[in-house]
Amino acid sequence: MKRATLRDIAQSLGVTVATVSRALKNYPDISKATKQTVLAAAERLHYAPHPMAVKLRQQAYKVVGVVIPDIIHPFFSDVISGIVDVMEDLGYHIILSQSNESYEKEIRVTQMLQATGVDGLLVCLSNETVDVGHLQALQEYDVPVVLFDKISPLLEASSVVTNDFQGAYDAVAHLLDQGYTRVAHIKGPPHPENTRQRFAGYRAALAAYGLPYRAEYVAECTHVTQDEGAFFNRQFMALAEPPEALFAVTDSVAIGAITALKEAGWRVPQDMAVIGFSDWAVCRLLEPSISSVSQPGYDIGRRASELLLREIRQLREALPLEHSQLVLDARIQIRQSSQRPVSV
Repeated sequence: MKRATLRDIAQSLGVTVATVSRALKNYPDISKATKQTVLAAAERLHYAPHPMAVKLRQQAYKVVGVVIPDIIHPFFSDVISGIVDVMEDLGYHIILSQSNESYEKEIRVTQMLQATGVDGLLVCLSNETVDVGHLQALQEYDVPVVLFDKISPLLEASSVVTNDFQGAYDAVAHLLDQGYTRVAHIKGPPHPENTRQRFAGYRAALAAYGLPYRAEYVAECTHVTQDEGAFFNRQFMALAEPPEALFAVTDSVAIGAITALKEAGWRVPQDMAVIGFSDWAVCRLLEPSISSVSQPGYDIGRRASELLLREIRQLREALPLEHSQLVLDARIQIRQSSQRPVSV
């Protein structure tokens, strides 16, 4: 017979998993009536705490897990630096894992971290992740989860993100303010919330400037690589009326797009302006230097760590669990690749 879970109780009562968990632990912020209702449902469903959950609650390892899609990605390097600076100052050890943008691997590494006995988890979801049941299972074991960069509205959790919508809007507005009217976008895959927000920002900027949305000027990456940036920009360049400017979902895609332009003998920005997103350090060093929307990776790491530590403390002290959603500003770094040449 399948073991009843906190989620089963929550669904039977129409309440959240967090409410059920706190009622069963007799937290003071849960009313007596709710506690009685939850206890009755738990008895009816023959619920019993998982032995591993009990064991983990009884121990304090001062270890946190971090799951990111790609360890060598410059943005995630900045995030990790912020995490390390906060956690090590307070005596926490860090176990770092990468999902390689795979949903299946993300499940495996989170389960591994749970078995290790981490006090909490910081997670940037993979591009493939839609279902978040593996993270909800951690929360049922009183392992707090904080999401950053790529998040999901389906998980009741704290999160820290860049204002992807505003960053994308400002990037496209920067191009439109210079008189470009045919602006293309190489977007990310459909599931991550951050790429959805960047696409929404692109469309909102076009609408605000009275320009039509043209489907032939939009392409969708699967893996968000330089090769995809080059491939899709070659398709744009082959159009009867090619775009004058391009907003790329990431710097890697922007670099690939510029590579395709150079190989075809096109000039940047004279023949096509390009702006990316993330502001890798290499953007300042390339020729031409690449304009980009800057993400505060270090600050994201610090703020996410602070939220996780707060939730670890709240769980240990039986305090009401507070979730926070932080949105940090994104700023455009304007360089050579997106500045329209002045006519002589």
